[in-house]
Amino acid sequence: MKYFIVLAVVLVVVWRWRGARSSAVAHKHADQSQPSAHPTDMVACHHCGLHLPSTDALPGRKGPYCSTAHRQVAEG
Repeated sequence: MKYFIVLAVVLVVVWRWRGARSSAVAHKHADQSQPSAHPTDMVACHHCGLHLPSTDALPGRKGPYCSTAHRQVAEG
């Protein structure tokens, strides 16, 4: 009878350990499948050719620029 109780306890422990492990692995895989950030469009400065995100670029008549100095030199 005592062997049956020991076997039952071991089976319960193994069952709970495998369940916790499989849920942790599934959670880890779900986190890796989602991208962390959205890609940003890149543009080149019309004066020097530096590539920078379009959100950081300064618009000009001839195209995007990386700084006000380059915009003034190219359009001035």
